[in-house]
Amino acid sequence: MPGHLGLYYGGRWHEPIQGKYAETHDPSTGAAIASVAEASDEDAIAAIAAARSGFELWRQVHPLERARILRRIAAMLREHAAEIALLDAYNGGNPVRDLMADANIAADLFELHAGLVTEMKGNSIPMGPGALNFSIREPIGVVARITAFNHPFMFAAGRAAAPLAAGNAVIIKPPQQAPLSTLRLAEMIGDMFPPGTFNVLTGADVGAVLSSHPGIDMVTLIGSVPTGRKVYQSAASTIKPVILELGGKNALIACADADPDEVAEAAVQGMNYAWCGQSCGSLSRLFLHDAIHEAVLTRLKTKIAHYKPGPPGDPSTTMGAIVNKRQYDSILGHIDSARAEGAQLICGGGRPTDPALSHGWYIEPTVFTGVTQRMRIAQEEVFGPVQAVLRWNDEAAMLRDVNSVELGLTCAVFSNDLNTAHRIAAAVDVGFLWINTVSAHYVGAPFGGVKQSGIGRDECLGELLSFTREKNIHIKLRPQPRLQSA
Repeated sequence: MPGHLGLYYGGRWHEPIQGKYAETHDPSTGAAIASVAEASDEDAIAAIAAARSGFELWRQVHPLERARILRRIAAMLREHAAEIALLDAYNGGNPVRDLMADANIAADLFELHAGLVTEMKGNSIPMGPGALNFSIREPIGVVARITAFNHPFMFAAGRAAAPLAAGNAVIIKPPQQAPLSTLRLAEMIGDMFPPGTFNVLTGADVGAVLSSHPGIDMVTLIGSVPTGRKVYQSAASTIKPVILELGGKNALIACADADPDEVAEAAVQGMNYAWCGQSCGSLSRLFLHDAIHEAVLTRLKTKIAHYKPGPPGDPSTTMGAIVNKRQYDSILGHIDSARAEGAQLICGGGRPTDPALSHGWYIEPTVFTGVTQRMRIAQEEVFGPVQAVLRWNDEAAMLRDVNSVELGLTCAVFSNDLNTAHRIAAAVDVGFLWINTVSAHYVGAPFGGVKQSGIGRDECLGELLSFTREKNIHIKLRPQPRLQSA
């Protein structure tokens, strides 16, 4: 990719109208690696106009032809998986070995929604003789999708699949911290659609215009709770629907009969340490029953030693870098707060000592024990490699603590008793829950949160239908004229 990157809309590349660019960086070194256009309000308005024209063309394409195009895109994404993984590693800080899956997951979502285009069905309503009443589903229009930095390509590509399958035009606003792979996506697939159907706008402030402009029919966000509130309020000015996939302060609940080794392995996998814990689904609170508490911690410290921060582009790296200095400082602030409130640090707690990593934003895997639910580290999403361990022996009290946070995205329950697992699963207030496993998403299974973790569901038929609107049609049938007798 060139080092000076513009905006993509209307089927071609544009320089920003005000001529502003911002540097994007490699989190492992802090070095600038490209200059990316800063879209202004004028750029956004031009892109929205192009998207409205693209929508009118794309909506006329037969659904099965749209599906064929989406399947071709899926194949292309798989072919470029290694290239995309390396680009996201250098721009986002996560290990290339783990990012190899992201393009393939995005391809899975293109294939899913390609296969669902004939499921955008309406209904008929009985009216008796003399009338016909039915509903149809139409594409909603122009959709703005604001994506996150922890899986830049997977979110940009994968979250474009459903609105495109439904016949909408899309404007992707990639993360300011890691926009490069989304711009590469535009290079790859932009000319596979009518001009204006697929668009990319970069810039720190353009999300506000996309959320409020009347030419945008729906806006979605993967991001923080504060950003979600801003998008929701902005979208309300034009009464447009939203999908919000926001933060999580997620719990792993280990019961007395759970296997300590299995729980410890699940704890490190569920925390997404390879991603430095920068995942909305990370299991950052470990509720360990007294009966297995010490056994799990012993194993946990051994397993965490596998995760050593290192250069994201090195295939042997098991844990990458924090995305930028702002996030790095925020994580260290939470670590300092936990110490000040009396939590006991059992591993990590700061920068790695390797001098080769001194210029990047690296933090060691960090675990605190002796945590109570009143502590900040148990209440707030850290979005970093920091886990809080809480002991329990009273199920009702434990569940009150689990549900006491404002967020409700994911949870994992470990128990060898089916009744116990189901009872706890039913009592936890989240949108997505695992029993005796962690972390995985399942193509076709709805993913999303409750409470302040968001609105709407992704990765399923419901996501596709959310990008349609229902229209009811009523027909009054004319009575058959009587035949004149001879």
